[in-house]
Amino acid sequence: MVTAQAAARPVEETAARAAVDVVALGESMVTFLPARPGRLADVPSFDRGIGGAESNVVCALAAAGHTTRWVSRVGADGFGDHLVEAIARYGVDTSAVGRDPHRPTGVYFRTADDRDTDAHEVVYYRAGSAASAMSPASVDESALTSGRVLHLSGITPALSADCLDLVRHLCARRPGRAPLLSFDVNHRPGLWKDAAAGPDVLLDLARGADLVFVGEDEAAAAWGVTGGPDAVRAALPEPATVVVKQGSRGATVYRHGEDPVFQAALTVDVVAPVGAGDAFAAGFLSATLRGLPAAHRLRHGHLMAAAALTVPGDLATPPARAHADRLADLDDSAWETLRLGPGWTADVLKDSGAEEEVRTP
Repeated sequence: MVTAQAAARPVEETAARAAVDVVALGESMVTFLPARPGRLADVPSFDRGIGGAESNVVCALAAAGHTTRWVSRVGADGFGDHLVEAIARYGVDTSAVGRDPHRPTGVYFRTADDRDTDAHEVVYYRAGSAASAMSPASVDESALTSGRVLHLSGITPALSADCLDLVRHLCARRPGRAPLLSFDVNHRPGLWKDAAAGPDVLLDLARGADLVFVGEDEAAAAWGVTGGPDAVRAALPEPATVVVKQGSRGATVYRHGEDPVFQAALTVDVVAPVGAGDAFAAGFLSATLRGLPAAHRLRHGHLMAAAALTVPGDLATPPARAHADRLADLDDSAWETLRLGPGWTADVLKDSGAEEEVRTP
C-alpha cells in the first residue's frame, strides 16, 4: 500500500532497486577535523570531512570492491550536497538518499585527541536534522531490502522516536525476513533522550539481528554484562553470529553450532583512533560475503581496522584484496608479530611474488 507521505516523496522512490551486496541505513554528518591538537576553543581552523558509522561501513566495503548502498536523509543544503557527493565518490549508490527542505544536514566538530582520554571533545549539531526525521513512512523499504546484507547501528534509534520505530520494524523477526541483518550496538549514551531506556532498547534490537557487533566494554557499560565474551554471548543467544570486540586484545566470534573463535588484534602505529569499529565491521562483512572461515573474517576485520587507525580521519583506503588475503593467511606466529603503520595498505607486493614483510614490535 502506498501512503500519502510515500506518494509525495522525491526521487528516492524508484520502482525497483538494483541488488547490491550491502545496504546501510543511518545518519552521516559533515565532520570538522582540527588543523592541530588542542581544545576546540583554541583550534583556529578545521578541515572538512565526512562521518557516520553506517556510511563509513559501506564506503569501506565499496572501496574493497563490493556493491553498496547508503539510505538516509540529508538537508537540501550545501552540506547535504557534500555528503552525498563524497560518499558517492567511494562507489556507493546514494540514489535512496532523500533531501529534506525543512531540516538541516547534521555537522559535528571534534578534537584530535584520543576518544578515550579526558581531553577529547566532540560537539554535535544534529538535533532536528534531516536524518532524525527518518521513519517507516519516509524511507523506501525496497531500497533497504535489496541487498544481501542490511547493516544498522544503535545510533539511528537514538536519534528520534520515528527513527526508533523504523529500526524496530527492520529488526523484528518474521518468517522470510531478508536480507541478513547486521547490527552494530554502538551505544552512545549522550544521544538518548532517555539514557536509562537506551540500553534495554539496544538489547532488544540486537536480539532481533542475525549478526551483532558489540564491544566487551560496551556490553558491561550498557547492560552490566561482565565475565568476558562468553557472558556477552549468553546475553545474546538469538543472533546466529555474535562478534565480541575485546579492544587491543582482539575479538571472538560465536556462531550457532560452532565453537567460539578468537583472533588477536594487530600491533598498529596509531595515527588517529577513530573509525576503527566501523572499519572492523566492514572487514568482517566483506569476508562474510566471500564465505571465508570465521578466523579469516576476524582477521579481515582487524586488517580493515588497522587501515582506519593509520590515517587521520574516519575512512581509509583498504588494502587490496590479494594483499589482505596474504596477511590473513599468515600463521599464528607471524600474525601476532605483524606490525602495521601509516602507508601499509599500499599493495607493494602486487604481482611481485615477493614474501610478505613481517615487522616485529
